[in-house]
Amino acid sequence: MARQSGAGRGVTMRDVADRAGVGLATVSRVVNGASGVAPELAEKVRAAARELGYRHDATASSLRRADRRTDTVALVLEDVANPFSSALQRAITDAAAERGVLVLSGSSDENPNRERDLVETFTARRADGLIVVPTGRADDALRAAQSFGTPLVAVDRMVDLDGVDTVTVDNREGTAAAAARLREAGHRRVAYFGDQATIWTAGERLAGFSDVFPAGQAGQAGPTGPIRRGLSSVEAAEQAAREALASPEPPTAFVSGQNLITIGIRRALQEAGLEHRIALVGFDDFPLADLLTPGVSVIAQDPAQLGIEAARLLFARLDGHEGPARHAVVPTRYIARGSGEIAAPA
Repeated sequence: MARQSGAGRGVTMRDVADRAGVGLATVSRVVNGASGVAPELAEKVRAAARELGYRHDATASSLRRADRRTDTVALVLEDVANPFSSALQRAITDAAAERGVLVLSGSSDENPNRERDLVETFTARRADGLIVVPTGRADDALRAAQSFGTPLVAVDRMVDLDGVDTVTVDNREGTAAAAARLREAGHRRVAYFGDQATIWTAGERLAGFSDVFPAGQAGQAGPTGPIRRGLSSVEAAEQAAREALASPEPPTAFVSGQNLITIGIRRALQEAGLEHRIALVGFDDFPLADLLTPGVSVIAQDPAQLGIEAARLLFARLDGHEGPARHAVVPTRYIARGSGEIAAPA
């Protein structure tokens, strides 16, 4: 009787070989994902492993490999609960699965200390590569990971580091194009609500808005409307929108820098019964935006394509590409659903 205890503790590859009636080398090739084993024989080995409760020690195997690979990559997201982050993660996971690579992931919550902890943890666990949505305030941790030889890809945002491949969307151009639509519809008092000033994408999107509607200082009314930054939740955006609507000259349109802010603005508009009178365009699509009345017009990113591009760049590095850093740009598209097409009052 083969040795067995607990969830496979004490069960060896020799036990699996004996149960399957094959050689030890065959079991080793199957559990390590190597080629050269007939499908029916491989299934026989896997069935014996399941029966015995055998668990392969991937860490020990990686230490024995000449290339020291662990067949894992790590992903540091802003917030996995955000639909954008979820779609990004799914695309990267799917791309990795095609190569038999496991993806470890965590959320930084825009906290540089949390980002630093995640990067250090994933590096210590010998992840073969990192894909990071950087906060912009933990470059020291990314630089340290580079020093260990870990390939890095920054996705959605740029980083101030040499040798890091990046994937972004056309943030500035996409926002400017949407703002121009509002100007053409007669809007002049247009408010811009954005995320934290330290976030690279937030700065790019505000710059795109300002290309069309040059404004005064943040928080003050300029030639257009109020500019509010540092809004990172639905509740904060909703309160800020209420305040803007209560001003002596409320905006006739809003541009939002991210989807949670868009939701907060829409809540305030509906609370005031103004969703059919005041225009709203948001950066990033979100679930059910097309089912509201009017539907919410958005500058839509393609997070899945961002993930595909990030995975492509990372796996190219892991496959030996040693060229200079590359920057891929994924275009946005404007989706007109009604809220952004409301004309300014005569």
